[in-house]
Amino acid sequence: MNNHLFDLTAKVAIITGAARGIGKVIAQGLAQAGAKVVIADINQTEAEQTAKLIQQAGGEAVAIYTDVCNRQDCLNLIEQAIAHYGQLDIMVCNAGIEILKTTDELDESEWDSVINVDLKGYFNCAQLAAKQMVKQGKKGSIIMNSSIASIVAVPKSSGAYTAAKGGVNQLARTMAVELGKQDIRVNVFAPGYMNNMMAGTEGLRSTPDEMNELYTRIPMKRTGELSELIGPVIFLASDASSYVTGAILMVDGGYTAI
Repeated sequence: MNNHLFDLTAKVAIITGAARGIGKVIAQGLAQAGAKVVIADINQTEAEQTAKLIQQAGGEAVAIYTDVCNRQDCLNLIEQAIAHYGQLDIMVCNAGIEILKTTDELDESEWDSVINVDLKGYFNCAQLAAKQMVKQGKKGSIIMNSSIASIVAVPKSSGAYTAAKGGVNQLARTMAVELGKQDIRVNVFAPGYMNNMMAGTEGLRSTPDEMNELYTRIPMKRTGELSELIGPVIFLASDASSYVTGAILMVDGGYTAI
């Protein structure tokens, strides 16, 4: 296979929630593959630090404050990306939160908070990115970060989070069907348990017993490294997946295969 299939040189990518964690690693990986990256996050200070790391490594990056729940912020994100780089080829919807409560413990405001970020925020960014890609008249790739919790019940994960992630899968499939004729692909990568604690999950997997129980559920007997998400995202962003759309790519060490 030719390496150029994975080359993102001259491509422009937006990554939401890219100030830390999964988004930060993905942004760095896309930059290493040649993309110019836009770091979108509600934490402007850390977003700028991520952009600086990419620049220091020889890549091109800019940080733009974005609250994905705010439609105007998302419009501004697209406009600023175009102002900086002239086009948009890749949108990675990644910003997310979680609240570790059982469904019966959640109050309405907590439900709304999770759904607004993890589902509405994806809709805002994906829809506006698609409009820009259609306007450009060239192919594009929209990639959404889902979760194993989108298709299986996960201990300690709230109903709001699992509902949002299930919604992400169906949003991606629907948009893939709607945008296919315009050569805009929409796909999902769904991580399993990674060596990263997202906002709101501090304290999860805090004891050896919890980890040992978790490993019994994972065929590969380990959690994933964040760097192991770079390859799947580059695959979905690049010409290597030129005939792939509406797909849910599980990146979970086999968790959902059982």
